[in-house]
Amino acid sequence: MENLIFIINLIIIMTAYVMSQIAQIHMFQLNSYQLHSHIYRMRDNISRLLPNVIFPAASLTALLFKGISALLITDIIFVIAIISTMPKKAKKPLVYTARVKRQLVTTAILTVAVLAVCGACGGKYALVSGAVILYLLSPVVTMIAAIINKPIEKQVSNHYINDAKRILASMNRMKIIGVTGSYGKTSVKYYLNTLLKAKYNVLMTPGSFNTPMGVVRTIREYLKASDEIFVCEMGARHVGDIKEICDLVHPHDGIITSVGPQHLETFKTLDNIKGTKFELADSLSSEGLLFLNMDDENIRSYVGSRKHIGYSIHHDSDYMAKDISVSQRGTTFTVVKKDGETCEYSTKLIGEHNVLNIVGAIAVANTYGIPLESLKPQVRKLECVPHRLELKDNGSAVIIDDAYNSNPTGAKAALDVLSIFDGYRILVTPGMVELGESQDKLNKEFGKQAAQSADYIILVGRKQTEPIAEGLREAGYPEEKLHIADNINQAINQAYAVNSGGAKKFILLENDLPDNY
Repeated sequence: MENLIFIINLIIIMTAYVMSQIAQIHMFQLNSYQLHSHIYRMRDNISRLLPNVIFPAASLTALLFKGISALLITDIIFVIAIISTMPKKAKKPLVYTARVKRQLVTTAILTVAVLAVCGACGGKYALVSGAVILYLLSPVVTMIAAIINKPIEKQVSNHYINDAKRILASMNRMKIIGVTGSYGKTSVKYYLNTLLKAKYNVLMTPGSFNTPMGVVRTIREYLKASDEIFVCEMGARHVGDIKEICDLVHPHDGIITSVGPQHLETFKTLDNIKGTKFELADSLSSEGLLFLNMDDENIRSYVGSRKHIGYSIHHDSDYMAKDISVSQRGTTFTVVKKDGETCEYSTKLIGEHNVLNIVGAIAVANTYGIPLESLKPQVRKLECVPHRLELKDNGSAVIIDDAYNSNPTGAKAALDVLSIFDGYRILVTPGMVELGESQDKLNKEFGKQAAQSADYIILVGRKQTEPIAEGLREAGYPEEKLHIADNINQAINQAYAVNSGGAKKFILLENDLPDNY
C-alpha cells in the first residue's frame, strides 16, 4: 500500500514540476533566450515564484515524519499546487521550436540524474524529497540547462548565420537599407516597403523580426533572387546589438528614426542608446546614404559632421512636411525639398508622428530615383501598422490599437491622436516598462498628459500603474473617471460598460504587456 501511495506521490509531484518547467521555459522564450533579461523579469515578478517555495517547504516538513500520512499530506499539497498554478491562456503561447526542444531534453537529463542520485543514496523518501527540491529549484534548473546548452546554441546560430551570409553574397546587386530607432522604425519599414514597390522588388523583415536571428531567418526563408532591395529593421536592447546585425548584412544605406529613453533597463544611459543607434551610421561606407530625423534633439546633438540627408516637420532639412491637416478621416500634408520642389500628399493614417515617418520613407524612396509625384498613390495606399494606432471600428466603439511596446514619445503621440476624435475618449493602459530608474517619473508624466486627453481612464495592474495614477491625481483628474483593473480583459469589459451618454466611444489601448511582465 505504501509503495502504491509512493508511486502516486511521485507522479503528482513530477506533474507539478513539469508544469513549472514549461512555464519557466515559456518565460525564457519570451525573454528572447537571454539569461540576464530572464533574471530581470524574475526579479521584477518575484511573487510568481512563491508557489515554488511555499509548496515544497510544506511538503519537506511533512516528509520529515515519513510514513503513509506524510506521503498523503504531500499528495494533497501538490494537488493544490497543480490546481493553483494551472496555466492561463497566454497572449503569446510557448512555441516548441528546435531550441525549446533541446532545452527540454537537457532539462529532462538533469532531472533524471538528480532523481537517480537521490534514489540510489537514500531510498524512496530521498527520491520523493529530491522531486520536491527539483520543484523548489525549477527556475534554477531552467537556467542551468540554458547554460549547458549555450555552446550548442552558439554552434547552431553560427551555422544559420553563415548560411545567411552565403545567400547575401550571392546577391551582390541587391541594396540593403538598415532601419533603426528607439521608436518609429517598424512603421518606417512598412512605409518604405510600400513606397519603394513603385519601382523595385522589395523584401522587408516581417513583423518584429529585428534581432540577428530574426534577420537570419528572413534571409534564409524569404529572400528571392528577384529581390532588388532588402529593408532590414534593426532592434537593440544592448550596446553592440545594431553592429551585430550590420556585420551580418552590411547595409548600403540607413535611416535612424529616433533616439529616446527606451530599454533603459538594459542600456542604462541615453548616451549608450545614442551610440548604439549610430552603430548603423558607422557601418555605412563613404558612399552610403544616411537618413536622419532632424526633429529628434538626440539625433541632432549626436550627428556631428556625418554627411546625411535630413527629414523633418519642425526643423530645416532636405525633406520637410508643411501645411499638415489632421482629421478623423486622415491627414494631408505637403513635402518640400531643399531644392524647392513640392508635392502634396494625403493618407488615411492619422497624426503628426505618422507624417514624420512617411516623410522619412519619402526621402529614401525619392533618393532611390522615384519622383515625388509618383509616390502620391503609394502614400494613399499606406495602411496602419498592426498594433500601432491601428483603428478598428466595431460599430459601438472604435478601438485605437497601440498595444505594441510603448515609449514616452509614442505614448504622447497616441494621446494626441485620441484627442482628435469627437466622442467619448477612453484610455486603457498598463503604462510603460523597461525604462530603468526613470520608469516611475516617465509614467507619472504620462498620467499628467493623459489627464488632458481622456474622458475616462482604465489602468491595468495595481502596482505598476501607481505612478500614472499619481500623475493623474496631481493633474486634478476626477477620481470617479479613473478605474483600475487587474487584467486587460477586465479593463476592456469595463471600457465597454462605461456610460458615454450616447456618444460614440473611442478606446485607446496604449501598450499591452507580454506574459513575462
